[in-house]
Amino acid sequence: MEEKNKFYVTTSIAYANSVPHIGFAMEALQADVLARYHALKGDEVFFCSGTDEHGSKIKRTATEKRMEPQAFVDGNAARFKELLKTLNISNNAFIRTTDEKHKIAAQKLWMKLYEAGDIYDKTYKGKYCVGCEAFLTEKDLVDGKCPYHQKEPEEVDEKNYFFKVYKYLPEIKEKIKSGKFEVIPEARKNEILNIIEDAEKEKMDVSFSRSKSVLDWGVPVPNDPDQTMYVWCDALTNYISVLGYGEFGDSSLGDDKSDVNFEKFWLNNRNITHVIGKDILRFHAMIWPAMLLSAGIPLPKKICVHSFITSGGQKMSKSLGNVIDPFKAIEKYGVDSLRYYLLKEIPTTEDGDFSYEHFDEIYKSDLQNGLGNLVARVLAMIEKYFDGRVPEFDEKYKDKVLVPQDIIEDQQGIDNEFKGKDLDLKVLQDLALAKRLELFENFELDSALKDINELVSVLDKYIQSYEPFKLIKENKEKTGCVLYKCLETIFVINELIAPFLPETSRKISEQCGESLTVGASVKKGEGLFPRLEK
Repeated sequence: MEEKNKFYVTTSIAYANSVPHIGFAMEALQADVLARYHALKGDEVFFCSGTDEHGSKIKRTATEKRMEPQAFVDGNAARFKELLKTLNISNNAFIRTTDEKHKIAAQKLWMKLYEAGDIYDKTYKGKYCVGCEAFLTEKDLVDGKCPYHQKEPEEVDEKNYFFKVYKYLPEIKEKIKSGKFEVIPEARKNEILNIIEDAEKEKMDVSFSRSKSVLDWGVPVPNDPDQTMYVWCDALTNYISVLGYGEFGDSSLGDDKSDVNFEKFWLNNRNITHVIGKDILRFHAMIWPAMLLSAGIPLPKKICVHSFITSGGQKMSKSLGNVIDPFKAIEKYGVDSLRYYLLKEIPTTEDGDFSYEHFDEIYKSDLQNGLGNLVARVLAMIEKYFDGRVPEFDEKYKDKVLVPQDIIEDQQGIDNEFKGKDLDLKVLQDLALAKRLELFENFELDSALKDINELVSVLDKYIQSYEPFKLIKENKEKTGCVLYKCLETIFVINELIAPFLPETSRKISEQCGESLTVGASVKKGEGLFPRLEK
């Protein structure tokens, strides 16, 4: 039996100092679409999400709430798990940095870097942002404040361990430029290359631990009990600790035995993708690959970087009262509707705005009156005119039910080479299927959904053009050919939407059947997207 291709995809691990927000929901959905797409291709998929549960901010917040840190993160981690389940996310692993196997892996990786001569100790004075859990340089600050948390960093002066990131920057830069280590989109690739250039000039290293007297909520440094691992070696290690790194050893690194998942999905897999937000780009595209190179572990293939969601044109904040609760959005619109909105209306790699007013419009136009109405109309006509069975027709009509060129001219997502002539719907179906691979590889998920929406629009106009509800009175066979073509296109649309809207895809399959066979039964079911409650 031929061995399947492997695909390993991760979200970043969410910081467990609060309950989930809409930005984490979007990131989880983006990774989920990639995982589902590869699974549908027949690849063997491993998909991990999880929570980052250590650090001084967690300890402070837990203390403010008069809770033990472990009890505090237990509650928040449960909410993240609940959100993933509610969103129908297909992850098959959930890593927590308080898991014992994660601690073992982080300590093992620390020792690999230490033994490579890349971790050393020194007294350090710098600016530390509690919100970022990171030391910042003057270049990182805007008017003396962290640009993400709008607070001045604390001055820190203590003995820490440091990691020699600068040692690996030339190799990382070469791999990014050559495409061996991809950063998507291009703007983020250029951004990280500029960051690396600056770090090379400064011969940059990074703080890798904090004194236990300052930070005691974390993974202990294995060769110095007075120090606690700083975020990098702790949090970033999750991507391999979830695969069993450190738990059973690693044969490629000179150990006696290894975990099958680490070998299968990391060491022997060149299709590893991290989906992250733009605010943690330098950690994932500079520090993490440097750690892997130091330990002799292969780099991931790709880092896909999304941007931020604003609410009503403003950054979300509790004080403004514009924070979007993903659970409430699901309660109002349903799971697949929220999936659609976040994946199409929020640009995949650029900032985008969430508003309930716009969501209402998109729900009605794209889902209720678009895809939902299209499927219902086609199935209703087949039930009425052909006894609910896939129509039989004479092949001679195929060339007489083409998509008129004026419909094609109106569509934005169709290549110019196909415009200016009547086309068989099959041409547009094949075009949509062919473009899918490129869009997924380039992390253009919003564009993929827009192309699907274009195909829905073409089919809707095609029905308006041939008016099968009138044509049936004149020519039943030609009507049958038109409706067969419509149903054939719905099958393609359903294949295309499956990674994005899995529950909707399942319902369409139930109504249309699993295969397009003449004489097979179809049955219009309940509406895919019901009217919204006011």
